[in-house]
Amino acid sequence: MNNTREVDVVVIGAGQAGLAGAYHLRRTGFEPERDFVVLDHAPAPGGAWQFRWPSLTYGKVHGMHALPGMELTDADPARPSAEVIAEYFAAYERAFDLRVRRPVDVKAVREGEGGRLLVETSDGTWSTRALINATGTWDRPFWPRYPGQETFRGRQLHTAQYPGPEEFAGLRVVVVGGGASGTQHLMELAPYAAATTWVTRRPPVFREGPFNEDVGRAAVALVEERVRQGLPPRSVVSVTGLPLNDAIRQAVADGVLDRQPMFDRITPEGVDWDDGRHVDADVILWATGFRAAIDHLAPLKLRGPGGGIRLDGTRVVADPRIHLVGYGPSASTIGANRAGRAAVRDIRRLLAGEPVAV
Repeated sequence: MNNTREVDVVVIGAGQAGLAGAYHLRRTGFEPERDFVVLDHAPAPGGAWQFRWPSLTYGKVHGMHALPGMELTDADPARPSAEVIAEYFAAYERAFDLRVRRPVDVKAVREGEGGRLLVETSDGTWSTRALINATGTWDRPFWPRYPGQETFRGRQLHTAQYPGPEEFAGLRVVVVGGGASGTQHLMELAPYAAATTWVTRRPPVFREGPFNEDVGRAAVALVEERVRQGLPPRSVVSVTGLPLNDAIRQAVADGVLDRQPMFDRITPEGVDWDDGRHVDADVILWATGFRAAIDHLAPLKLRGPGGGIRLDGTRVVADPRIHLVGYGPSASTIGANRAGRAAVRDIRRLLAGEPVAV
């Protein structure tokens, strides 16, 4: 215990949600390193954005919302989003003197003494009165399991490992997944690959019309209801559907976005359906999304019977010291900003000894 450092708040993660939380802590009088600390396991500023593939330019990013207190201006839409957003996050950390500690791996969060939490990390242990968990999903890519998967002689990779389209020149690629990443991969790969096949579990839902605030609020409300019930969150995109823009329309017309139902098994040479169809493949690209990276919270036993963590806003119902931001309804960039503000407002009440509604 001699090496344990004490603060009022630990923020885990320095992506959009974590920086928003740190900003609001700073803005309301908390001093970095004295009252709170931000721990980030990434090697540099930029959150998960720094790991995105080079062909995902800033102009292709869907709905990147500015961090609170500092706009992202004059960004070149042709530059890789990984570079643009990493530079923006780095400038933001400097501007507000957030003093993010990195790279620091959080191994576990446990119950401490005197009502405090112990955050065990690669850089020692922190004792805290409250916790903002903003670890996102990038570290937990979801890989579905299908019969024969281990026999495939080609290459299998996830969106998290996608290097850009050039590496697939002349290859036959099966893309699995009906979200934004899957469609982006297909449209990028089409000019390079020998052939592409798109498979999804459910028919994709394309959204006509503008994505306005009313649509966004309705989508967030549906995701919020799941976490309020203690169910694992679905992504906001899974509720809103895919925007039907000119590029999508052209890809549909060209046959690039010709969705097939999910295959039933994987063979050494490709994929098979029970109706006798077969597609040869050199690559299977799993654009199958991510899950919340919250294994370090397991010692606190926060998951309920529904398999998720029940929230009231951002606050964990089972433990009001803990807030999850960038989780469920706050997993969008604008949602993360609002969640950071709400979490800090709630934490201030908690630390002041004011009653917390349950």
